[in-house]
Amino acid sequence: MELIEAITGRKSIRAFKPDPVPKEKVEEILKVAINAPSAINLQPWDIYVVMGEERQRLSRRLIKSYREKKISCSPGNVKPLDEKLSARGAQSFRLMNPYLEEMNEEFNRFINEGSCNFYGAPVAIILCLDKAFSKARYVDIGILLGFIVLTAYGLGLGSCPIGLISAYEEDIKDVLDIPENKEVVIGIAMGYPDEKSPVNRFKSPREGIEAFVRWID
Repeated sequence: MELIEAITGRKSIRAFKPDPVPKEKVEEILKVAINAPSAINLQPWDIYVVMGEERQRLSRRLIKSYREKKISCSPGNVKPLDEKLSARGAQSFRLMNPYLEEMNEEFNRFINEGSCNFYGAPVAIILCLDKAFSKARYVDIGILLGFIVLTAYGLGLGSCPIGLISAYEEDIKDVLDIPENKEVVIGIAMGYPDEKSPVNRFKSPREGIEAFVRWID
């Protein structure tokens, strides 16, 4: 698959087949993805791959915590958002909702509990950062994330970044025995897409570059 085809064709998958993904295939993806650039070649990431019963156990814990704490998906803004940014988020919710209605799914429950369950994917990847680093190194984690999801798509797997789980960091650390000096930054659901699921027909739109780019000649 051509690189540009992968970039333009990839989308977040929110329904997966139960078929297990061979460990060797996940290993192949990660061997490619860790070629991602990082500041001073620090390669500051720690990667936890959770599969099988351990993935199920982690999801049960996260769903239980969500039902108790009710920390939901959000933009994560600490100040009021610009109207354009708010409109983009609202548009994505509005466009996805008909697919969920087709599945008889309520939006908030599907997104929040679905995130905690990695949307049923057989593989969950947790990306962590040592607390010795400043938040500037989130950039490196983000680059690695991009490399992982693109490589997975190129090798026939679907994926979805899962940001909500960082709100349940202590639960994740407890279940997976992650050291206290590591910070849970983001997760990734990964597996074979369920092409029959209506939600997988949805792809969030993108604005043209004129919305973001300023040319300085």
